[in-house]
Amino acid sequence: MHSVEAVLEAFADRQYVADRSLGVSVYLALELGRPLFLEGEAGVGKTEVAKVLAAVLGSELIRLQCYEGLDVNHALYEWDYARQMLAIRIIEARGEGSHAQVADIMSRDYLIPRPLLQAVEAAAEGNRPVLLIDELDRADEEFEAYLLELLSDFQVTIPEIGTIAAKEPPVVVITSNRTREIHDALKRRCIYHWVDYPDFDREVEIITTKIPDMDERLARQIAAAMQTLRSLELFKPPGVAETLDWAKALRVLGSRTLDAASVEDTLGVVLKYREDVERVLELGPDRVAGGE
Repeated sequence: MHSVEAVLEAFADRQYVADRSLGVSVYLALELGRPLFLEGEAGVGKTEVAKVLAAVLGSELIRLQCYEGLDVNHALYEWDYARQMLAIRIIEARGEGSHAQVADIMSRDYLIPRPLLQAVEAAAEGNRPVLLIDELDRADEEFEAYLLELLSDFQVTIPEIGTIAAKEPPVVVITSNRTREIHDALKRRCIYHWVDYPDFDREVEIITTKIPDMDERLARQIAAAMQTLRSLELFKPPGVAETLDWAKALRVLGSRTLDAASVEDTLGVVLKYREDVERVLELGPDRVAGGE
């Protein structure tokens, strides 16, 4: 993609409505060979950026879903102990135990690659994948420190096998919901972009793009209602994913307009915490259904 406009057009072709600032960040990350760090509330479309980018580039998407307690072994590689034990038994059955070598059971054939190694190996073979490191803020700081080292050189050393190095770094997209701060040292290696909730016009465009047969008047009512909901300081404000779920739910129910009754009936599609549902009911669903 040779320009920011080309990025925006390619994303639009795959039904992702991106604003120009995101297009600039994606373009710079690709041109400069830097990881793209996307931060923002859950449900605003950060993960989807990596999926669309992989589709645009025609590359494999390799996803590492982060979680508390994630360690390097689970992210990088593990040995296939079951196969190794079977190999040992076969060696013993053949009477070759005295001549066995470490390499007989500690070769690449007995390695289970996890996402980070998969990405490095693919890049080492000349296939540049998109590596999505999703919700890094859920992982521990120790893992974050290792990731910083990996992003520096994109090579992995396996003591029993050797060093595997990427010919060209993978395209890396890192996301964070900001449940904790990511260390500045890692952010400095990346092109940073804050993904915010869409404004009214862009949310209408997202709805009508993703659901082409959606009535535009209803789409505008939904977008206006979402703007209202996000202004209520809820425990978990709804994201774009909930916007689309709401639009689809209303279409399934045959709703032609968003009124207080339809809001009350479908709050469970949009809000996922009892406290948030109760807050909206106390304020009155008619306030949410107020429209434009």
